[in-house]
Order: sequence, then structure tokens, then C-alpha cells
Amino acid sequence: MADTSNNPVKTSQFSCGQGQPLLLIAGPCVLEDKESAMTVACSLVEQTADLPVQLIFKASFDKANRTSVHSYRGPGLERGLSILQSIRDDLGIAVTTDIHEAAQAAPVAEVCSILQIPAFLARQTDLLLAAAATGRVVNVKKGQFMAPWDMRHVLNKLLQGGCADVLFCERGTFFGYGQLVNDMKSLPQMQSLGTPVIFDATHSVQQPGGQGDTTGGNREMVEPLARAAVAMGVDGVFMETHPNPDESPSDGPNMLPLNEINRVVSGLVAIRQTVQQLN
Repeated sequence: MADTSNNPVKTSQFSCGQGQPLLLIAGPCVLEDKESAMTVACSLVEQTADLPVQLIFKASFDKANRTSVHSYRGPGLERGLSILQSIRDDLGIAVTTDIHEAAQAAPVAEVCSILQIPAFLARQTDLLLAAAATGRVVNVKKGQFMAPWDMRHVLNKLLQGGCADVLFCERGTFFGYGQLVNDMKSLPQMQSLGTPVIFDATHSVQQPGGQGDTTGGNREMVEPLARAAVAMGVDGVFMETHPNPDESPSDGPNMLPLNEINRVVSGLVAIRQTVQQLN
């Protein structure tokens, strides 16, 4: 293993890790158009304005791993980055999105403060090295097929590529067919590698392929799992949200309704404050 990564990770727009406020990564699963994305982003800013959290807006320009070839994937790289840049500049908040190919790393880094590596691609060396080369923070979702301690190999690839600003994200582990389960021990186990850890509360309740040609989910479990993760001392929470989740073109069954964000995050903040007092 190379030298350890930075903890906390600090940039001019946010910080995440030891002694830092809770990081909240939130937004719709996939970009639809500028108007709808801006509506969600503005609401997130308003709902979190009085809470001790740091907001990062997230949405995908392309969902390259949809269950069906006929499913909506997004507006594409150029249009998607234009929307994300507008949100960043107009609202003054950091933005993030996921990349699926090494060639996407550099253009995405021109707009986004964090490059997100999807769970299915967590072991892809060329993708990790391309993300590391941008100088941006890299957030890697632990593969649903990976043990938390195996993320040390992911960390070493990023460190060798010149990136010390690394976040890891827990998003559940395959439990048979069409189900995910969360092992909360994975959170401190990944933190022990030296990286801040994010808990993905909405993808953790996915049911992959659970609706035949689309992914199902159980959004009722999002809040309980997020509360458990914060109680475990996680450094940030990832939540996908939409004004009308059942009408979302991607991941609707596991998304939180947009109007519930303040209530849910307020509860997480209360738990975090209690944990900090006990420690």
C-alpha cells in the first residue's frame, strides 16, 4: 500500500471526514432537462440552508448500466455537463456525476468537484487512473460483489495515480438474486483504510432487475438505513431524490420524495450530534 489518503478531504468548496460537518450528496438519479434539474437543486439548497451539512448536487448525464437497452439513459456528456455547470455557477454549490469511460474523466473534471466511479466499475484500473489524473476528488462506490477490505486495492490504484483525495461509498452487497443487504461493519472497515466514507442510502435499497426489465426498490427503508449509518459514524450520506419519484425515468422505487429531504436530513443531523457528544 502506498501512503495513506487524506482524511479529512478538503477542497475550496467542501470538506469531508474526521471532524467535518456531514456531507450530503443529493439529486435526481439522471438528468432529464435543465429546468427539472434546477428545480431539484434549488429545493435542496433551500431545504438544507439551516442545517449543519455540506451539500453536493449529484445527477448522471448517462446511465450506462440500465437493465434494458430501451431504458432512458440521460442527455449525454455535452448537454449534461452544461446543465451541471449551470447549477454550479448559478447556485454556487459543488456538483458531481459518475463516469463510465476513461475518456470522460477530463471533461467531467472541468465542471465537477468530485468524480464518481460506479460500483460495477470499482475495479477498472484505467478508469481509476484517468480519474486520479484529473486532480479532482474521486468517490468510488464499493462494488456490490466486493468485501470492504478489498477496497484497499482501489485506494492503492488511486494513490499510485496521484490522487490522495479519495472517498469510498457503501451501497450494499448482493444477497442472492435481486436483493441487496447492508453490512454496517463495512463503514468503519473502509474508514480504517484512511478514507472518509459515504453511505448511499437510496441505492442500498435497490432490487436489481426486480421489476423484470427495470430495477425495483424499497424506499421505505432509506431513512432507517441512513440513520443506522450515521449512528455508525459515517462521514456523509448519498440520497437520490425527485419531486415525483414514481415518475422518475431511473431508480424511482428507491428514491426519496424531494419534499422529505429536510425532515430526513434533520433527523440524521440529530443522530450525528448525539454520536459526537457520546464520543
